[in-house]
Amino acid sequence: MLQVLSAMFPDAPIYTLFYDKKATGRVFEGKEIRTSFLQKFPFINSQHRFFPLLMPLAIEQFDFSDFDTIISISSSFSKGIITKPGTRHICYCLTPPRFLWDDSQKFADDSDLPFIVKKLMPPLITYLRIWDREAALRVDEFWSISSFVSKRVSKYYNKDSTVIYPPVNISKFNISNNVGDHFFMAGRLVAYKRFDLAVRVFTKLGLPIKIAGTGPEMKKLKNIAGDNIEFLGLVSDEELANLYAHAKAFMFPQEEDFGITPLEAMASGRPVIAYRSGGAIETVIENVTGIFFDEQTEESIEGALSVFNTINFNSDDCRKRALDFDIDVFKQAIINGYESNENIHV
Repeated sequence: MLQVLSAMFPDAPIYTLFYDKKATGRVFEGKEIRTSFLQKFPFINSQHRFFPLLMPLAIEQFDFSDFDTIISISSSFSKGIITKPGTRHICYCLTPPRFLWDDSQKFADDSDLPFIVKKLMPPLITYLRIWDREAALRVDEFWSISSFVSKRVSKYYNKDSTVIYPPVNISKFNISNNVGDHFFMAGRLVAYKRFDLAVRVFTKLGLPIKIAGTGPEMKKLKNIAGDNIEFLGLVSDEELANLYAHAKAFMFPQEEDFGITPLEAMASGRPVIAYRSGGAIETVIENVTGIFFDEQTEESIEGALSVFNTINFNSDDCRKRALDFDIDVFKQAIINGYESNENIHV
């Protein structure tokens, strides 16, 4: 998303709390990157979770007095920038931060933070929640990555927002005529993505499934997996495209604010079996490009797999749907949103 926006506005500098050239794949080399004082902190790239109280201060120190329009991409702190009265601040909201709002009660319990830090979390979260609500008032216009997120923006910030779906690079994926009998999952192996549900179901049924990605849940998942579960770890972009194209279907058991991977699967001509929640409802067309299961339970997934075997999905229909979210579609939506309000000038 940032890569495409930066290409659309090539003269605009990029502001960020801290910058890790390696972690971003060096795709922003040659761009003007302006970082906050946090960049000088040792281990900031790997230990940034320990600095949430400094992030509001850091984001407020940036000087935007030379700009008449700013687009912030925010899931937490970027929306809190301070601008002049005549400056247009558009916040492209990935989501209101879950650790402050709907998931705040279990955030500390589910984290791997030290015990003493967990005990200090409730009052800190309350402070950050107040700051986050105040920061949202500084935004002139909200864009949201899905209707699902737009509803959360409305609830927690009492603000309307325009839905602009993120871009998917459809050209990286192709339909294959050689589809295997295995299923596929991909993503970071973290608890909320519920890889464990699929692993248990597929182990029980003896169905083959390949899983690409790494994360803190890897050991746990391997411990409950049967021999029919294949963990691939990190894969290249080319390998990922091949895995999508040759899979029987893509499994998506989590709730995501948008969810890129189902669209990458559809761009490869493959149907999706998804949990009926979040952004997947807006991208997967039921019984055309995939099916849904209604509960994050093993029984619900088993039922979906039974239904899946009764439907003949068309690869061209899947790819056609994915094209609705291609980069060019995103660019036009950004232009439309950008030009929709020209009454704010410096």
